[in-house]
Amino acid sequence: MPKRPDPLDTLQLSIELLHRIPRRRSISTTELHQQLKNAGFERQPRTIQRMLETLSEVFNIERDDSAKPYRYCWKENAKGISLGALSAQESLLLTLAEQQLSSLLPVKLMKSMQGFFAQARGQLNEKGATLRERQWLDKVRVVSTSQPLLPPKVDPGAFEQVSNALYANQWLDVDYKNAAGKRATSRVMPLGLAQQGPRMYLVCRFEGYENERCLALHRIISAQASTLTFERPKEFNLKKFDEDGRFGYGDGNKIRLSFRIEKGAGLHVVECPLSADQKVVELDGTYEISATVVDSDMLDWWLRGFGDATWGVKREAVKKL
Repeated sequence: MPKRPDPLDTLQLSIELLHRIPRRRSISTTELHQQLKNAGFERQPRTIQRMLETLSEVFNIERDDSAKPYRYCWKENAKGISLGALSAQESLLLTLAEQQLSSLLPVKLMKSMQGFFAQARGQLNEKGATLRERQWLDKVRVVSTSQPLLPPKVDPGAFEQVSNALYANQWLDVDYKNAAGKRATSRVMPLGLAQQGPRMYLVCRFEGYENERCLALHRIISAQASTLTFERPKEFNLKKFDEDGRFGYGDGNKIRLSFRIEKGAGLHVVECPLSADQKVVELDGTYEISATVVDSDMLDWWLRGFGDATWGVKREAVKKL
């Protein structure tokens, strides 16, 4: 006896279909089936066809059955499907979230949210939003603290596989070329995704090893999520991984750093401390600064960036508790 479809599952699939039917052009059942498959909805083409036939009878959807596969679009002046309670402020929040989080959210989730993002953008362009709300997107911007660089090109297919494997705790097979140009194929356990400036990094464990490594996403030539899942290591914490300076090419060792710096160059270090326990002694034309930080290559690069404006740099190891 065939398994009875789950009502909630059917409802979710119906909403996904309604969000993916365009207004100004038609879309075929084949295209819709592929979009749903890419978003993680595994259904038979015939199932999609039956649902579209039912939806076109209930909603203002036009079906072109002059040739197969059939094609669908919203009728002219049709309201379509929308989030009833979406306010102008919520639309603004969703639009900002789409801009800032697109590379940090699972690809499946971003695809499933496209209808909501489209509605949010549309809401801001309609009378439901005031001029001030529409202008807000032009009034805010995330700016770089260093020389702006264009992000390296990441293969979209590889990024989708990485995102899917990370989301589902699946082993990932990667074809990777390191900075030295050496190419290798490996199976890794994806544990985290981090954006550092214009670059994206995958934190992972190679099969057979217990330590974490970082792979630059733009150096992943291809990737394929395995059907095999893993139990996420309880001892791994991405926040601690970052705090240990691992993205700054450190190994987690903390030091008590002290140095002298000219006031003009050091003011921003006074305003934005290196650590919660930073101490500042103001001298004639200079600051004497001390703070507990993680020792790393990035710290060295930061200090060298001041040139002759800093001197008397001292490092004292901090014992681990």
